[in-house]
Amino acid sequence: MHCRSPEHYSRRTLLKAAGIGGLSSISWLTPLATALARAQETDKRNAGKRPKSLIVLWMEGAPSQLETFDPHPGTEIAAGSKAIQTNAPGIMLGKGLEQTATLMDSISIVRALTSKEGDHERAIYNVKTGYRPDPTLTHPSIGSVICHQLKDAAGTTIDIPRHVSILPGQLPGRGGYLGDSYDAFKVFDPLGSIPDVKTLVKKDRQKQRLLDLQRMDQKFISSRANNQIVEGKLGNHNLEAALKMMSSEQLKAFDISELPIGVRQPFGDTPFGRGCLAAIGLIESGVRCVEVTLGGWDTHVNNHELQGNRIKVLDPAFASLIRELKARDLLDTTMVVCGGEFGRTPWVNGLGGRDHWPHGFSVAMAGGGIQGGRVVGETSPAPERGSKTPSKFLRDANPIENLHATILNRLGIDYSRELDTPIGRPLKICAGQPIGGLFE
Repeated sequence: MHCRSPEHYSRRTLLKAAGIGGLSSISWLTPLATALARAQETDKRNAGKRPKSLIVLWMEGAPSQLETFDPHPGTEIAAGSKAIQTNAPGIMLGKGLEQTATLMDSISIVRALTSKEGDHERAIYNVKTGYRPDPTLTHPSIGSVICHQLKDAAGTTIDIPRHVSILPGQLPGRGGYLGDSYDAFKVFDPLGSIPDVKTLVKKDRQKQRLLDLQRMDQKFISSRANNQIVEGKLGNHNLEAALKMMSSEQLKAFDISELPIGVRQPFGDTPFGRGCLAAIGLIESGVRCVEVTLGGWDTHVNNHELQGNRIKVLDPAFASLIRELKARDLLDTTMVVCGGEFGRTPWVNGLGGRDHWPHGFSVAMAGGGIQGGRVVGETSPAPERGSKTPSKFLRDANPIENLHATILNRLGIDYSRELDTPIGRPLKICAGQPIGGLFE
């Protein structure tokens, strides 16, 4: 069992401890009292504040809602899948999510999410941007929108990218029409090195290369005098930011190798678990959005076994992420969203698999003011196989754009605001409406 330092104890834990030993334990409680004062001060600072960051646990390939966040045990559509009780009355999770189940009072589930895209690539685009693919325009992902709309707090400086994708999958977050400066910075297993932050030549040669590049840019600009487009594009802002990042102490936020084994171990000895732990350090450093990908959920064959293997990786990482955010007093200011591009069919095919199902899937949400222990939406335990109107088997369904509106609205972003695309076309940031029942 890992023993945390006093400053990592929650306020509730400290208050319980303070009531155990009575006056005879005053000397023992001195460091705890100091930690309690710090926790109370944090509470005051966070009081009334909206969340400022988002962590997306991206389940690429589409997890089965029936084996994760929307089980229907004992029914035909369960096909033998089991469920477990959670610490939130009346809410069950799929078997294998035992650690997550103990934190259900801090997590809520949006069931009966719907989209109109059943192809992986198109559905990923839809879920990450809130819009269906459009051949005339590339929409920004939600992380890009957040970084565009929320500036750094006054007096703070962040040298590392504010939008990060750990273990990027098929389509990591893109800036779309907001520009590639809002693309997610891609990194891989946090135990490995950060790509593209070390020079490949000696310092003197690097300096000369940068000087040569500056001369070329100046010559190009001078040959196109009064061309505002050229001047705007050749300011080398991205290069300056990259060079600043390469020498920044904030790069340490990506590195988890120096953390005690007692902190790392609960997340699981997997790239995904390490990615979830790294996400916390990045959020602490001022990063606005971190996406951590866990692939392998596309189970057209042997669904139960393959889903179970993925759940073994997800459960300790997801639960430890929530626990650690709580311990560092970050959960109130950080929203966590866990889900994939769609769900899987309520029936099992001839190969023991479940196929694509965008007609009622689930996303788990925590932090950022989410009132845990709640479920929004309901799916039927007996949908009609092959129904042409699957929506009739849903209650309180929400299209995927409503999830975007919920997150953006909670972050204090005007989700209905119109932005001008590069061709001057005004387009709403989001076409949905916030989902009720999660924050009140």
